[in-house]
Amino acid sequence: MSDRPTIIAADWVAPMDRPPLRGAAVVVARGRIADVGDAREMSRAYRDADPVDLGRAVVLPGLVNAHTHLELSTCCCGDPPTGGFADWIAGLRARMGVDENGRTLEQVVTDAVAIGVEQCRRFGVTTVGDITQQGHLTRPLLRDAQLRCVSYGEALGLALHRPRYEELLARALDDSQASETLRIGLTPHAPYTVDLDGYRQCLEIARQRNLPLATHLAETPDEAEFLRHHTGPFRQIWERLGRWAEPVPTFDGEPLHFAHAIGLLEHPTLLAHVNYCDDAGLALLAGGRASVVYCPRTHAYFGHPPHRWGEMLARGINVAIGTDSCASSPDLNVVEELRVLRRAAPDVPAQGLWEMITVRAARAVALDGHVGTLARGKRADLVAFAVDGDDPLESILREPRLPAHVWFDGRAP
Repeated sequence: MSDRPTIIAADWVAPMDRPPLRGAAVVVARGRIADVGDAREMSRAYRDADPVDLGRAVVLPGLVNAHTHLELSTCCCGDPPTGGFADWIAGLRARMGVDENGRTLEQVVTDAVAIGVEQCRRFGVTTVGDITQQGHLTRPLLRDAQLRCVSYGEALGLALHRPRYEELLARALDDSQASETLRIGLTPHAPYTVDLDGYRQCLEIARQRNLPLATHLAETPDEAEFLRHHTGPFRQIWERLGRWAEPVPTFDGEPLHFAHAIGLLEHPTLLAHVNYCDDAGLALLAGGRASVVYCPRTHAYFGHPPHRWGEMLARGINVAIGTDSCASSPDLNVVEELRVLRRAAPDVPAQGLWEMITVRAARAVALDGHVGTLARGKRADLVAFAVDGDDPLESILREPRLPAHVWFDGRAP
């Protein structure tokens, strides 16, 4: 594209903050959206603009994958685990291929990020909420990628492994690679790897520094058992590692009550998964400010009971969609996640589903002021799909199809 404005016209434009517009166009100038409206009106108002006519297509905001782990993109999920979630997570390093044929962690992570970024481009994702434990390796790569990213540095470690938490926290907070496209965030990993004081410390730092905050929560029923009694599969893993020692504080309640007790739900925290949520937990979420990110294919991979995402939306809770990683999902295609939801909930309007990988997902990763809708002043991150019929958003969900075009800051990557 030249330095002049560009008018991208199509049969449909879906701004996502209103219903799709027929015969519309998006005007892009200097990497931002200058205008959205009727294609003929846009042509008259911007006579010096370069025209692009996509024909039978729909233009949407660039898609947002609100929860993933790009450094695990060399993994292959394979068959569902037989030993349970705790054993699965304990074997992640081996599935990454570190030390296999002499491959170092740096080599594996570098390859994984490259694979993950390429998948994002191919599937129309222009923004990610990425969880990273290896931020010193991932962030320099993501800073230079044509991808908008909130890099949530992961801190974990309790009992005899508590010094590891301090080390990872310092790494997570390193903002030397922060840029216009890379924002630093923080994530205390999960209630079975971070103690109460660690969570409180992360929350306080996020408040003081205005950092996006995320955590994995209520992902497995074993979390509640570990929180209450320090028993079950997670305790067994800590003992297998030889790193368990008391005292570690317990909490007599479900993970959502734990999150409420320490203030996570009063903060705009991104809660990854929330696969286990009773009515009381639903009420706590509805009374707070946190977002939930549901990962449908990962959810199915581990055989969890039906997710309550529909009830959450009905209660006014912000629900976004993510892919999780390639260690638990075939790929990073967020539209395929929507197709899973479409099959499970055929009566939900297509626009409502797409909102979970655009406007709602942008809100979950604290970038809704920049992306997620086609609105004046927002970044010109766009994706276009070929469509047919009078319901363009539904037509993409009916059959597998990849984006025809992707723009980042108004330019094709």
